[in-house]
Amino acid sequence: MPGKEKKLQSRPPIVVVMGHVDHGKTTLLDYIRRMTHIAHCASESGAPRAVAEREAGGITQAVGAYEIIHNKRKITFIDTPGHEAFSAMRSRGAHAADLAILVVAADEGVKPQTLEAIKILEETKTPFIVAINKTDRTNGNLEKAKNDLLVAGVLLEGLGGQISYHGISAKTGEGINDLLDLILLAADMEGFTYNPAAPASGYILEVRRDPRRGIEATIIMKDGALKKNDFIATPSATGKVKILEDFMGCSVENISPSAPALVIGFESLPGIGEEFLTDKKEVSYTKEVKNTKNDEILKPEMSKAERAAALTLILKASDAGSLEALGMVLRVVGIEKKKAINIVQESVGDITDSDVRTAAATGAILIGFKNKIEKGAQNLVESQHITVITSKVVYDIVKEVDELLTGASMATAAGTLDVLAVFNQERSDKQLIGGRITSGAFRSKASFEIFRGAGSQESIGVGKVLNLRENKSEITQAEKGKEIGILASAPIMIEVGDILVIRK
Repeated sequence: MPGKEKKLQSRPPIVVVMGHVDHGKTTLLDYIRRMTHIAHCASESGAPRAVAEREAGGITQAVGAYEIIHNKRKITFIDTPGHEAFSAMRSRGAHAADLAILVVAADEGVKPQTLEAIKILEETKTPFIVAINKTDRTNGNLEKAKNDLLVAGVLLEGLGGQISYHGISAKTGEGINDLLDLILLAADMEGFTYNPAAPASGYILEVRRDPRRGIEATIIMKDGALKKNDFIATPSATGKVKILEDFMGCSVENISPSAPALVIGFESLPGIGEEFLTDKKEVSYTKEVKNTKNDEILKPEMSKAERAAALTLILKASDAGSLEALGMVLRVVGIEKKKAINIVQESVGDITDSDVRTAAATGAILIGFKNKIEKGAQNLVESQHITVITSKVVYDIVKEVDELLTGASMATAAGTLDVLAVFNQERSDKQLIGGRITSGAFRSKASFEIFRGAGSQESIGVGKVLNLRENKSEITQAEKGKEIGILASAPIMIEVGDILVIRK
């Protein structure tokens, strides 16, 4: 309609940065943020810390959104993780973006996550520019990277296609100004607009639960203008905008497209990747809110035999995207090792005493990703002898779970014990057994793996030594050759003939 067209105004481009892990996506954004003007809150001073420095292990493990100014024009960037575990995050970033930068390292060329990114961009029909990074390296090979892209179906300008590319160094800044110019040129050609009079709408990029402020949703605006006190809804959650902050954490009264922002006010966790709307007439579907919440997803029941053989886990993560990625990668590890993983609960937030009680009741190991253990929960962990694995890096968690699943080799054992007798097995969390130490030493409060059958190389479960006894006296450690009694906690019943292994 002609009347409607007059209302439309130009908006900045939303650009997603994609590519293989360690190809320099976040380093590129760091350089762009340093070279461009970014306003700070009145109470803040100094330049923002590097994004890569803030990420544990120097890798991006969450979707981040940043707004910069180049040639007096705004550009919003979405940074997505490169590790294979975070494929869903990359897909959501591409769906929310107008344009994309595909980062390819000149010294490595096209890699698995590069191919996945290309597929996502093709499926979402997102226009993109190729940035061939690390051209400053002596082993950087621009021509090889271009040939790899051609083989992958990316037809570059001058090589039979129309996809623009530019050689850059995210480390030295070479070529980055020209890359930003290309982005603005592409935005002008696409002509991105919005209607300032329309109800606000956009996408949920990330969700987390803050112990003090409640549910925090990272959003990206696409149309209209979002204001404080606005009604806001997605297909799975509703609420009212109580707090509105821009991407720098500054409190603001409203947000316009294509700005990233943080919203506090949802009554329950919205689904990441969902579209949000503020027009109540357009969100009638929210009246039928899903019964399955993102903050507590219980998986289908396993059979009794499957549960006995499975590694039982409870997953907690700082945000919904990280929780999704953690669950996915751990299930893949289980499939690869041909070992069942029973995830009895997944939720967002810090580890609480309720989580510890659930772990004690189910015999589960608690996994915490990018979060912390509350003080009360820590005391309960120690008193209930619950095994907890926490890390800010997904690789570290995967490694520990992988070792539990495969049992590593006996060569890594600090102590092994042959189970000779079982005395009290009314409860799996308090089993009294007797055995002989065949190597190394057994110590109180140590975690152990359970191996069943002669020569078995795969553990069937894990447990914890609650205390050791020798001749009715409580001891802290026993050496090879001694016969001792053990009060143990484990998710499965320990049997005569089992071998218990404590790792170094």
